[in-house]
Amino acid sequence: MIILGIETTCDETAAAVVSRTAEGRGQILSNVILSQISEHAEFGGVVPEIAARAHVEALDHIIAKAMAEAKVSFESLDGVAAAAGPGLIGGVIVGLTTAKAIALAHGKPLIAVNHLEAHALTARLTDATPFPYCLFLASGGHTQILGVRGVGDYLRLGGTVDDAIGEAFDKTAKLLGLGYPGGPLVEKEAARGDAARFALPRPMAGRRDADFSLSGLKTALRIEAQKIAPLSDQDVADLCASFQQAVVDVVKDRLRSGLRMFRLRVGNPTALVCAGGVAANQAIRKVLHRVAFEIGAELVAPPPALCTDNGAMIAWAGAERLALGLTDPLDVAPRARWPLDEVAATARTGR
Repeated sequence: MIILGIETTCDETAAAVVSRTAEGRGQILSNVILSQISEHAEFGGVVPEIAARAHVEALDHIIAKAMAEAKVSFESLDGVAAAAGPGLIGGVIVGLTTAKAIALAHGKPLIAVNHLEAHALTARLTDATPFPYCLFLASGGHTQILGVRGVGDYLRLGGTVDDAIGEAFDKTAKLLGLGYPGGPLVEKEAARGDAARFALPRPMAGRRDADFSLSGLKTALRIEAQKIAPLSDQDVADLCASFQQAVVDVVKDRLRSGLRMFRLRVGNPTALVCAGGVAANQAIRKVLHRVAFEIGAELVAPPPALCTDNGAMIAWAGAERLALGLTDPLDVAPRARWPLDEVAATARTGR
């Protein structure tokens, strides 16, 4: 089958065409992504209204380019998939409405994809990873540990109770005057800093659950920065290094707890899968390899372009769902919030 996928949940306008064989093998025929970073940089973060307007202006052209690169027509599609949430509601409306129009005009099935499910299933597109596997999803908007047992079958093992990891990196960069997006800038500064200079906390470390909390770490960093202001270049580097090391330690501790829960509730994972832009951070990637090695599992990390928001993951999730006969009516509603917990059990072990 051949599926068009549309992604507009945040600040990337993206469309892709993906094919799926009857045996479940995937191939990306096109994957076009237009980033809005330059339009949001001066504000230090994504402005929802600007993002929605940019999607309106660009989406038709992005879809046309994706279809042209894939060398397919709308008539040859087997379905049209769009991210229906979670995300910035203005952007979600743009993408889902466009997908509905294409599906209606050409008589094709519509698949309303959960953005988080698309991240969860990407490893099956890139590496044909078999179920069940453990997913670490870390981005600017999401930080979760999930047991992926099948299409539509997800066990939430842990998540953030406040800031996502990517959000904490961006706020740290803003606090230190580094710019946006903050993750790569903090990582660059950390490479020349002393990670032992500032004694920052490791929130939630040692707990039996697999939840994250980053707001206290962010506050501790601000207090340390205020103590030594005005900051020199080396101060900034040392603060970034100390912050990044604290995050790495938290990820290691929380993942170990999440994998313990996975083994108790599901069994041995076929792999540890990472997704989201934070997975591109080399210090975090290193600790992911270590944790995967400890449990004797492979670390599956899709290419960076497929870890961040993209149309290929939406198209693939649509293909996986359509293969099971799962489609949606044309009046399906966009959703700003759409946790996978609504279609899956939640695992908690307490403190």
